[in-house]
Amino acid sequence: MAPWDDGLSSPRIEDVQTFVTAPEGLNLVVVRVETDIPGLYGLGCGTHAFRAKAVKDIVDDYLTPRVIGRSARDVTDIFQTLKLAPYWRGGPVDNSALSGIDMALWDIKAKQANEPVWSLTGGLVRSYLPTYISVFATSLDDLVAGVQRRWDEGYRRFRPMIAGHDYGSQRCTGRGYIADWVTTLTRLVEEFGSEAEYVVDVHGRLQPQEVFELARVMDDFPLVYLEDPFPHELTRWLPQLRGFSSQRLAIGETFASIEEFLPLIVASSIDVVRSHISMIGGFSAAHRLATLAEQFGVQTAWHGPLDLSPLGHAANAALGLASPNFGVHEHHEPSEAAIEVFPGAHTADAGRIMPWHAPGWGVGFDEEAARKYPPMSPFTISRLEANRALDGGLLKP
Repeated sequence: MAPWDDGLSSPRIEDVQTFVTAPEGLNLVVVRVETDIPGLYGLGCGTHAFRAKAVKDIVDDYLTPRVIGRSARDVTDIFQTLKLAPYWRGGPVDNSALSGIDMALWDIKAKQANEPVWSLTGGLVRSYLPTYISVFATSLDDLVAGVQRRWDEGYRRFRPMIAGHDYGSQRCTGRGYIADWVTTLTRLVEEFGSEAEYVVDVHGRLQPQEVFELARVMDDFPLVYLEDPFPHELTRWLPQLRGFSSQRLAIGETFASIEEFLPLIVASSIDVVRSHISMIGGFSAAHRLATLAEQFGVQTAWHGPLDLSPLGHAANAALGLASPNFGVHEHHEPSEAAIEVFPGAHTADAGRIMPWHAPGWGVGFDEEAARKYPPMSPFTISRLEANRALDGGLLKP
């Protein structure tokens, strides 16, 4: 109980429940915080797809006992209390658990106010969010066809990905990888002209010298940004890259704290923060990071992949709609199964995410539907140890 809490004011937290479901083949962690006001509850995303059971255990065994009986109004104090509680603070598993509760409290606060969450952080600063979307393909011709389909839907920004040239591929390193990108982007520019823009996502797979070579040839193409050119343990190379390339630099989807961004933002070494918001502690943490980045002219493009629940995507959108330094929104269009589990999941309209006016995140959670899609074994959804170079060496990240 907080020292100022008289124990009388509502809403008070009565129960916390944690669910793991996989409607699209990756584990999503959902936290529901119940209050003493009938019908008033909040939903949060605590998704760490590769450590879902650990996140659930932390919420159930360590965080829930600390919040039962507390006022749901005290979002910031609960965030700080849970963050500091383990003494050895942080890390993606603890932060994802914290995120689930933190986001649920924001949902409760917004529902009490009968407002969407974006209204609580200052209201709209734009009428919609421009997005980009990933296009997966097995060949260059297949990629062009996939981009064409999304183009016809209204998208103008894409992350192109060809099997054998990305995750888990032995061609993710060296000059062959660089040449593949030149071939791919040359073809796409020929097909779609200068109106389309592309995300080139390195995933930290290249050696630093190879990054400079890639950046040099990328200056000839219309990029949204060059993403994760270095793994986060090699971010000391970013100042040199900043002086070498005219491309915007984005980084941070594997970061697990705001503090990892601080030196890069203050030194103007990056243009865009790419945080996965549950990994840094949730909406409260991301809101603080966005405000900090704004002071240094750094934009946001929150990580929005398949392994983020529609609740997490709604949090990304709420930040973008209310943040002056929003850059671009990474969108994953939810499947029918995902919409069944998360009714109201936000979908794109002509490549844009529009503001919603339902209270909270505007997204629900159907527990019965979620049971139809039980958690996946972690050994079936992530085998990064199989990502090896031609000589057998392990590839990052």
